[in-house]
Amino acid sequence: MNRSAMLSERAVDYVNNCVENNEKNDQDISGNLPVDELVGRASRVIAPLWPLRTFVAVHPWAGLEHLTFEEVAERFLHSRGLDLFPPMAMFQEALRREEISPRKLEERFGKWLDEEAHAIPREEAERLCRGLLWHENVPREVMNSPEMKRLAARMKHAKTLPDRLPVRCVRTKSAILEAQGEPRFARALDRHMIKWCKLYLDEGQAAWGMPFRESGFYCAWRKLACHDPSLNRMERERIKQTPANAEDALKQALLNLDVPRPDMERYLEEHLIALPGWAGMLLWRSQRSGLGYRLLTEYLAIRLSTEWALVAPRLPLRETGISDNGDLPWLAAWLHWGGWTCERWFGMSPEERHIRLEFARRFARTVRPGLWLEAWEDTQEEKLRKTISATQTGGNARRAAAQLLFCIDVRSEPFRRHLEREGPFETFGCAGFFGLPIRTRLPDGHVHAACPAIVEPRHEVREQLSTAGSQSYLRTESAKYSVSYVFKKMKQGLVTSLSLPEMSGPWLGLYMLARNAAPERVIGSIHRWRKRSAGKMKTHLTLDRESSCGDSGLPTGFSLDEKVNYVGNLLRSIGLTSAFSPLVVVCGHKSETANNPYASALDCGACGGAAGGLNARVFAELCNREEVRRALAGQGIVIPEETVFIAAEHSTTVHELRWLHVPELSPAARDAFALLQERLRAVTRKVNLEQLAKLPEAGAAGRDPVAEAHRRAADWSEVRPEWGLAGNYAFVIGRRHLTESCNLEGRVFLHSYDWRQDPDGTSLANILAGPVTVAQWINLQYYASTVAPHVYGSGNKSTQTVTAGIGVMQGNGSDLLAGLPWQSVMASDREWFHSPLRLLVVIEAPRPYMVKLLEGNPEFRRKVSNGWLRLVSVDPVSGIWERWTPRSLGSAMKSDDETAGCAGCVCD
Repeated sequence: MNRSAMLSERAVDYVNNCVENNEKNDQDISGNLPVDELVGRASRVIAPLWPLRTFVAVHPWAGLEHLTFEEVAERFLHSRGLDLFPPMAMFQEALRREEISPRKLEERFGKWLDEEAHAIPREEAERLCRGLLWHENVPREVMNSPEMKRLAARMKHAKTLPDRLPVRCVRTKSAILEAQGEPRFARALDRHMIKWCKLYLDEGQAAWGMPFRESGFYCAWRKLACHDPSLNRMERERIKQTPANAEDALKQALLNLDVPRPDMERYLEEHLIALPGWAGMLLWRSQRSGLGYRLLTEYLAIRLSTEWALVAPRLPLRETGISDNGDLPWLAAWLHWGGWTCERWFGMSPEERHIRLEFARRFARTVRPGLWLEAWEDTQEEKLRKTISATQTGGNARRAAAQLLFCIDVRSEPFRRHLEREGPFETFGCAGFFGLPIRTRLPDGHVHAACPAIVEPRHEVREQLSTAGSQSYLRTESAKYSVSYVFKKMKQGLVTSLSLPEMSGPWLGLYMLARNAAPERVIGSIHRWRKRSAGKMKTHLTLDRESSCGDSGLPTGFSLDEKVNYVGNLLRSIGLTSAFSPLVVVCGHKSETANNPYASALDCGACGGAAGGLNARVFAELCNREEVRRALAGQGIVIPEETVFIAAEHSTTVHELRWLHVPELSPAARDAFALLQERLRAVTRKVNLEQLAKLPEAGAAGRDPVAEAHRRAADWSEVRPEWGLAGNYAFVIGRRHLTESCNLEGRVFLHSYDWRQDPDGTSLANILAGPVTVAQWINLQYYASTVAPHVYGSGNKSTQTVTAGIGVMQGNGSDLLAGLPWQSVMASDREWFHSPLRLLVVIEAPRPYMVKLLEGNPEFRRKVSNGWLRLVSVDPVSGIWERWTPRSLGSAMKSDDETAGCAGCVCD
């Protein structure tokens, strides 16, 4: 008998023994295995992924905020080889651009030296670390020197790392085989999972649906996989042995793979991280359907059962320790910067050499990038402080002709700044859903949640057509939908797909040639046609509470108390409780792009990835209700009779305001409206000119900026119609006079807040729980898409494939990409645009307010303490900036009196 046959027989015997032993141990072990608890804890390493139609920015590490940012970074570096810090090349470029101050870096380095407990003398540590701090690698001439070559040869025979295994990583069986030079198992496992996930999650894109889909993900897979021709006969037989229940199958797979009980959670985590996009989509679908972690459990049962079917002949695996033969660079660093000699080095004990090599390795891989990132953030914080301090005003004493409420979105900042400079206008910032937890139902039947992902809708608001002409309008819309539907089905049909090109090819070909040969003329014609045909039927909103609930179980409309509560809460939170202008404009916002799968990512995140115009209209109409105004007057908020609220929509791509709801205006409001319309033309031009200057290849100088913005919005080949929220790094909560005259470059979220009208701190706590959390998710999604685009980004827009109607892949067999395309964060292949900085939250409030806030908000305090965001408070009277660090947070929680005398811009 040959050797391969013997190995095959041994493998079969091992598999059979595994099955027999596991059947005996099932009652003892698997019966006590808490599958739901294991899956729930393991799911913290991934984030729910929303589908493209309602793309929501997600915080990739939201489930790990109980750990510090540095601990999470170190964990991913050791387990996945994934660096969550920006690369040194990016830090060096930021230093060249003067975005990082060398003084700030030295301050951070000195502070680390003072606070770190070193296992080696401080003088030695400082010499070595200072060299590593400023240089990514040891100079090449040093590494290639004859002395280093002799040293490398000598190290092979030296016992440098006795029994070394600094970090014990749990790895999957397929990953172990990949590390041993057999990547085919891991690749095959991912390929199978991508295939089954695409089939199950498809939302009508595939012509043929997945059989048995209604019975559930795992059951459908189990019925189909045993007939999968891409598996061999033995692999299909193993799949037939899997239990009928997903929970039992997951337990069985863990036992078959011989995963120790203490390692099971980490083992599941590794499998989830392998394809975080598909796993995140299943997590979102499961939670949205009220199934908890059910779909994720089924996913893991399928994945681990498939892994066992593939690798069973190779079991048991002998996992070797994680070896690292890259000690030579760290030794070279000690010799080059530490001042050591070869004789002195080898004169030490192996344990001492091990300590020094580990010290150099840890500093270079985890400490150094953390110091550079903090110095970058410190520099930008100081820049913001100087900008605000130098331009801070005492507030606008004159009465504004109009007041405008904008979303906190960073793209609103330049528009607000230019608008205020053009005339007697006052602007406010708030969450773009205007505090309305609603679900909207449009006339065409489309339903979506018009509130942030972290807020559950409590009401349904229906937009209904007026009686006159409604049937004609619905027939027209139905005809458009029918043509689109038939065209799509013909493309998917077996026979019709062959005849469709013959029928439509000449016309679509002419359109494509015209649009590419004369894009500006064709796009201009399309823009004019859309403006003429945009005559949407007049509609009314169901704002009054109806007796019956809709099919969703949500009440339709609002009661009077609810109307007053929502309007009053928002007006108080932004400090608009008196001195109302004759005209108040409530501005939602939207984006305009063509041929862009990520279109919803540029819309209002506070409105669930949709345009915010409907929320603006609901709020404006509520504010105009007489019964609401009478009730608010009883609470001290008196809205003058001449004041009229209107609704508009801010296009962040072309920077125009479009009127959505303009009721009958009072004479004073009519004059203000005319003045506003007149000044808006200049505002649109100036904002477009400013924003186009940031875009690469935004057109020749001297071109009309408004026309250029419209061209980019309608150009189907444009990969950067706008920068979106790229560049965001700070969130300012305070009165407008704090930032009124500042050019914040469209990089700062602005939320209006007056601490004097919030005696119990409720409004501030709500701002932190809602808008700040959403902004943090946005900030960290941009951060992750910049520093780890191969895992948390979505690659090049031009090579993306929309799959299953829910997301994008690169090609036809990749993970479901969860983040932003590189065109959204990079100006070119080698030049980044977005600066990956953690969110800086600046709050204008007295210190006692801050202490009270942090005492009552442990979740927000944990974010600050663990380094997921940075916190600064500005004293409204003295203007002193105070930075809240883990140390100052601890002292503030112990005693406010001891730290009340803190002065200066930084408190550590």
